[in-house]
Amino acid sequence: MSPTPLRLSRRHLLATSALGLLAAAGCSVGAGRSGPGGGSQDEGVQTLRYGDHPSQYVELSLPSGTSVVPVVVVVHGGFWRDAYGADLGRPLAADLVNRGWAALNVEYRRVGDSPTDGGGGWPATCLDVAAAVDTLATEGQRVAGGRLDLSRVVALGHSAGGHLAGWLASRTGQESGAPGADPQVTLSGAVIQAGVVDLVGGYGADLGGGAVPGFLGGSPEELPDVYAQASPTARVPLGVPTVCVHGRSDDVVPIEQSETFVAAATKAGDSAELQAFDGDHMDVVDVEHPGYALCVAALERLL
Repeated sequence: MSPTPLRLSRRHLLATSALGLLAAAGCSVGAGRSGPGGGSQDEGVQTLRYGDHPSQYVELSLPSGTSVVPVVVVVHGGFWRDAYGADLGRPLAADLVNRGWAALNVEYRRVGDSPTDGGGGWPATCLDVAAAVDTLATEGQRVAGGRLDLSRVVALGHSAGGHLAGWLASRTGQESGAPGADPQVTLSGAVIQAGVVDLVGGYGADLGGGAVPGFLGGSPEELPDVYAQASPTARVPLGVPTVCVHGRSDDVVPIEQSETFVAAATKAGDSAELQAFDGDHMDVVDVEHPGYALCVAALERLL
C-alpha cells in the first residue's frame, strides 16, 4: 500500500464508508469470505459474537504454529460513527499476525441510524469494546486452543479507536459498578494512534463536526460526570503503559490531543510517551508508512 494516495485524498476518504476508504487507499484484505460488517475477510479468521446486535462481533486470527502468543486488540476509528467499520482494522490485523501475534479486530455499536449498525454512544460503545476484550478469556481462548497469552494483551486503536483503547486501559481503575469495571482480561498496555483521548478538548475543538457531543450526548457543562468517566485524560492514572503515535501535520485529530494526554498521564505517575512523526491522520494505519512502524515498535516494547 502506497502512502501517497492516503495523504492526497485523506479529506475525501474520511467522508466515505470504511470499505470505500480501503479501496481508495489500495488496501487488500484478501479474497476470503464476507465478514458480518461487510467487506472481505481471510479464511483463517474466526468470527466470534459477544452480543445479539449485528455490530457486536470480533475477528480473531492467529499466526501459524502451536506456540502461545500475545494478543493485539485492534480498535478501528471513524469518530464513533456507523459509517466506518471493522474493515478499517483488517489490514492491520493481517500485518500483526504476519509478525507472530494474535490479532482481535473489534467491531462495536456506533452512533448513527443505519438499520444494521447504530445503537452506539456512551456507554454502549465502551461496554461493547470491554465485552469484546473479555471474550478473549472465554470463547477466544477456546477457539484458539489455549494459545492466547492473556498476560500480554495490548490495545492498538486509531482516532476514536484510540479513545477506546485508552478507555480500555483504564478499566482496572474503574470502581465496581462503573461502566467497564471488573475486567476479565486486563490490558498490559495501549498504543494510541492519533487518538481522541481528551474529550473535553475534543469538544472545544469541535473534532469531527460535533463527534464528541454526538457520542457522549451533550457538552462537558451538561454532562461533567460522563466526560470524567469516558475521557482517558480524565481517567489517569490508567495504571498501564501507553504510547501515543501522532503525526505533526494531523488536522483531523491535532497532535495536541496526544500531548495533553501524555502530560496528564505522566504527571499522574503513568508510563506514557508521545512518538511524533512527520505525517498526517491516516499514516499511522498505512502498514507501509514510517508512522505505522512506530506503532509496531511500541507494540514490541509493550508485549
